[in-house]
Parts: sequence; C-alpha cells; structure tokens
Amino acid sequence: MLVVAVPGPGRERLTQSLLSTGHQIGYAAPGAVEEQMLRTPPDVIVALHEPGGHVPPAAEVIAGIRAVPAGGALPLLVLVADPAPDAVVDMLRYGADDCLPASCDPAELAARIDAKLRRVPVPVEKLLRDPRTGLYSRTHFLDELDRELRRPALGRRAGAVAVVAVAEMQALEARLGHRVRREVAERLAGVAERLDGAAVRLGWDEEGHLLVLVPGVDEDAARRALQDFANAVAGTRFIVADENVRLTPAIGWTPLGDTGHREAVRRAADASVESMSHRDLLPVRYEPWMRGTAQRPGRLRTAVRAVLTALSPVLVLVIGVGVPLALYMELYALGWDVVGVVYWAVVAGLLTSAALIVLECVFSLDAVARPERPAQPYPPASAVIAAYLPNEAATIVDTVESFLALEYPGGLEIVLAYNTPHPLPVEDTLRDMARRDPRLVLLPVQGSTSKAQNVNAAVTRVHGEIVGVFDADHHPAPGAFQHAWHWLSNGYDVVQGHCVIRNGASSWVSRLVAVEFEAIYAVSHPGRTRLYGFGVFGGSNGFWRTDVLARTRMHGSMLTEDIDSTMRALGEGARFAVDRSLVSRELAPTMLGSLWNQRSRWAQGWLQVSLKYLWRGLRSPSFTRRQKLGLFVLLGWREVQPWLTLQILPVLLFSMWREGGPLAMDWAVPVCVLAMLFTLSAGVVQAVFAWRLAVPELRRRRRWFWSYLLVSTVFYSHFKNMVARHAHLKEALGERQWRVTPRAAEAGAADGREVSAP
Repeated sequence: MLVVAVPGPGRERLTQSLLSTGHQIGYAAPGAVEEQMLRTPPDVIVALHEPGGHVPPAAEVIAGIRAVPAGGALPLLVLVADPAPDAVVDMLRYGADDCLPASCDPAELAARIDAKLRRVPVPVEKLLRDPRTGLYSRTHFLDELDRELRRPALGRRAGAVAVVAVAEMQALEARLGHRVRREVAERLAGVAERLDGAAVRLGWDEEGHLLVLVPGVDEDAARRALQDFANAVAGTRFIVADENVRLTPAIGWTPLGDTGHREAVRRAADASVESMSHRDLLPVRYEPWMRGTAQRPGRLRTAVRAVLTALSPVLVLVIGVGVPLALYMELYALGWDVVGVVYWAVVAGLLTSAALIVLECVFSLDAVARPERPAQPYPPASAVIAAYLPNEAATIVDTVESFLALEYPGGLEIVLAYNTPHPLPVEDTLRDMARRDPRLVLLPVQGSTSKAQNVNAAVTRVHGEIVGVFDADHHPAPGAFQHAWHWLSNGYDVVQGHCVIRNGASSWVSRLVAVEFEAIYAVSHPGRTRLYGFGVFGGSNGFWRTDVLARTRMHGSMLTEDIDSTMRALGEGARFAVDRSLVSRELAPTMLGSLWNQRSRWAQGWLQVSLKYLWRGLRSPSFTRRQKLGLFVLLGWREVQPWLTLQILPVLLFSMWREGGPLAMDWAVPVCVLAMLFTLSAGVVQAVFAWRLAVPELRRRRRWFWSYLLVSTVFYSHFKNMVARHAHLKEALGERQWRVTPRAAEAGAADGREVSAP
C-alpha cells in the first residue's frame, strides 16, 4: 500500500501499525503521489493528515490523489488526529472512502483495509451502470453513443439522441434536497424502458437529466416514441422522496448524423431548454437558432412579407374575385361557360350553411341536461387563472375576489398563474390577499410569453382532482365547480360552460359581441354537441379532470391552443360536455379594431387546427361516422365557406359582362329569391333562439337582439368572412403575431382584452 504523509513521528507510528499486520508499504509526500504510483502501483492508499507546518489542507491532499488517473478508483483511507464529526463529513465529501483516528487500533485499521480490498469502492461515474437506477453514467452513455455513431453507415440506420429535463426539478430540489435528482431520473427511466425494449439505451447525468439513445429508427418514429414517452410521464403520478408528484418532461432531441457524440448530446440539451420554456410535452428537435447561429431572414424577404401583409385586403380581392373572374372569361372565350355550374354550387353552399345553422338551433333545444346529482362525493378542486399582468393589472384583483367568494364543499384552491416583464404594484396587493386567504396560490411563471405556458406550469402544481381554466377577466357564478363535478363524476372528462359578456352596455361593439356569445354558447355549442356527439373547450370557463389536462397540456405554438387541446383530447377518447347553465361572466372588446384583432387570431388559429387535424380525424378510428361529419363541418366547411360566399361577386360580374350590363339581367328568378330568403332566415332563426336561450339579464334586452339581427345581416356576417379570408392569407405568409388588447378596470371603461375563443 501507499502511505501519503510527511516524514515524522506520525508516519513512523503508522508504518509500525501497518507492518505489524503484514502489509507492504511505499511512501509518497503530498503532491508527489503520481510519481510514486508510476513506479509501484498500490492496491490501497492511506493518507495521514496532521495539520501544521507545511502540510497542505486535507481537501487539497485528497484532490491531488483523486486527480491521478489510477488514484481515482483506488480505495482511500484518511487518518486524522482528531476525527470530529464535522471533520469526518468533510473528508468523505472531499472523496475519501473512510476516515478514522490516527491512533486507531492496528487490527481495526487492517480490517477496514481488507474490507475495502474485498469490495473495492468505485466512483459512480466510473461504473458502467449506476447500481441504484441501472442507468449509464454520462461518461458511459457517451461511449455507447460514440460506438453507435462509429458503426459503418451500411450497418447503421438512423436514430436519435434525447435529453429529458424536468420542469419541476428546481422546486423539488429546493423542497426535498439534492437526492431527488437521482430519484427523478430513476422514475423517468422506468417509463422510458417501455419505448423500444432493449434497443433503447438510457443514461443520466448529475443534473438529473435522463439521456436517451434510440437507435435504428427514422425521425418520425423517434418523434412518436418520445411523444408517447412524454404523454406517459405526464399521465403518471410518481412517488419522489415520499411525496406524490406530477412531472413535466422537457424533451430535446436531435437525429444521429455526422456530428460527434458530445456535440449530439449538447444539441439535444439545447433543444431541451427550449422545450422547458413551453412545458407542453412536445419533443423539440434541435435547430441552429437555439444557439443564435441561424441565419436571419433576409431584409428583402422581410420587406416583401411586410408589403404583402399590408396589401392583404387587395390580395384577397385579387385571389377571391379577380382570378376567378379572369378564369371564367378565359374559359368562356374557349367555348366553355362554367359560370352556371359555379353559381348553383355557390347557392348550394349558402343553403347548406343556412341549413346547418338551423339544425344547430333545433338541436340546442334538446341539449343533454346536466346530471341532477354527482355520482361521487365532491373532490378537491382547483381553479387556474391565466394572466398577463401588465394587461390584466386593472381587473385581476376583482377577478381573484370573485373566485375567493365561491363556496365549494370539497375545498377549492385558486392558482393565479401569471407572467409579467417587470414587477408591478398589483403584485403586492395579490400577496396580501394570499396571506389573508391560503386558498390563493400565486404562481409567477418565469420566461412565459403565453397563456398556454401559464396553464402548463400550473397544471402540475394544482392539488385538485378537477381543474377549472379561466381567463383573467372571468367571474364564475356560484356553484360553478359543484355543477361541473356533476358532469365529470358521471363519465365526462371536460365540460365547457357558458361565457356571458358583462360589459355589453359599454359600446355597440360589446353589445354585438354580447348577443353573439349567446348565439355561440347558448345555441351553437349545445346544438352542435347534440348533433355531432362531441363538444369543444373554448379556452375559459372549462372544467377538466386534472389527469386529462396534465396529459393533454396546451401548445403555445397554436393561436387557438384551446381548440388544439380539444382535438388532441378527443383523439385520445376524452368525452366533452357543454352546459349553458354553467355561467361565467367576462369582458368583450369595445372597439372595432380590437374585435378585428381578436377574430383574426381566432380565424387563423382555427385554420391551423383544421390543417393539422382534419384529415387525421377523418382517418382516425377514434371517431364515429357522426363525429367525423361534425369534424368535416367544424374544421373543413368553416374554412371553405368564406371563400365560397365571395364567389357571388365574380359570378355576378361575369354575368353582367356576358349579358351586356346589370339592366339586361333577370334578377327575379324564383329559385334564387327563395334561396336568398332562406339564407337570410337562418340569421333570424339564430337570433330568436339566442334570445330564447340567453341568460335572464340579456333576455330582457330585446332591442340588443333586434340590433344584432340587423347589423349581422348587413355588416357583421361579411365582417367575419373578411376576417377569415384575411387570416388565411396571414397564415400563408407566415405571420403569427398575437396582438394583445388592453383590458379596462371596469366593464364600462375603455377596451376589453381578447376573450377566449369559442
């Protein structure tokens, strides 16, 4: 063995003890260990530390021994003159395998040395697999990855490497200590082993990240496997340090390619940081911009996009009117008059839209009634209020007070998940409210830029079995959570309530929206649910089973993240209900510009959802034929209809050109007149049903409904079609900016922020 000590009486006594037990000894002074080990490699190192003189600190002695390549894995015993408990802890923490007094009995010293030789202590990072978790250490994981990358191209198919972080790690570590890193990695590994059996190699690092190597699959298969893993983790409650917790995996990945093994892991880690900011369970593929190295769009490209966006109203007319008109005229010159066919197709489309509106109205009268009583006792419930405080500062206190006034027999937790670019005075008020009422939990979400991120951050912190999601201007009615549980306890996973505008008297715009919301939430949603067999989540005043929302999350990349989450949950078999008696009151925009911005976002968001889920839903075995018909109407027909109605203009212009002017045309064709009357009557029917099924305070305002009927007929329907066509062009140009509208403190004050998408 090698004795590391300065010459002196202490080293002599130690020498005698070791010789008396039959050990062979070599010597080295602190700082000269490597030279001695090269001459005579030892089996054990015994370091004697006697402070004083020129003796270096114990930490320095141990670090010097462990820095030698061979010394990193050899048993190291440290002898000290006075091994106080703190000193022993320090020695073990610095890297010693044992610590005992310099005056210990020779037999005990020999026994400890023999024990270390029989079971040689090896640092965890030196082991192939961690003895507790069964995972590769980072070093050995990199070796496995390097071997995979070095395989001949003909013998190696594609694959991917991923780094999985956990969004809750910092909070868990602050509460439960450093040990949770290993436990979390172990829990994640238990789920990840289901990905692809023995083909997947798993490792972990000291930060608690899970390292995943998925060899022999293409990018789509790797993405699907990682997405399945993320969904499985989010849908599982884990026991970590004796606590029941929910984890949010943040997965970054990169395909195996020409890069080295260390660079591949670094790229996956960079993508994991990006995934962490969203908490939406989507595996994020590495892109160069994540390191700020991607090339920015050229100035010319940016300028062209800006010009096209500014000219979008003109482009819509060119695409929707000019191009068809030119086509009809060119075909007519070639001897083909197709306008008659197009005309009747447009009329048929208008009649179809009107018939669908009337059907929804009729079916809304027979909407599924809320169960009279819950099937189970009331469980704990949570309310999540998502807020952007600079925009919500004037209203958030009133909103929180309205929630604190609710009474719920199972216990109600109110979580305010908010983001703000800088501290605000209202935060002090909110902290005072939280101190007075422990039901209020303030959750500032660092780095958040969207409602989706706020909700995703909150869903793993809530304690309720059900969770209600609300925008920051909503005031739910008493009994809302009790009534929601009646649905959720009887087999439903999500129930959407009735959003009512409370500032309708502020302006003609808010009055228009107030009646429109009755047509949407009191008529269309219940009628559509009854007609097609599924409902939708409208972004606010929606109640979820917490486990379902935790698995589904919200994707901030979608402009209507609520409809996106609806489609994904429906695809997984979730049951949605709509209850028009489940009321929550909110604010509407009061200016036409704000309304345009709001509806433009909604329309573009619906288009994104349609492009992503329409064909997938129509091919999915998860939906019945009736539901697929509903998906076609909801996601397909609604996107075609604005352009179809516009075709009336090129058809009329062509007909006037062909007949020699408007006076030469026969405008009183009976079938056309009847079709126009039926189309207009659909608006009348919808307004009547909206009034009949509206909440009492709005039903008393009959003039609002008459005004809505008039304005909708001559302006608002065309306005919404214009918005939809404009949104389609924005999506084609890649413009996805979310414009936030200022929210007023009072219902009758200036402008209300965007309300949730119906």
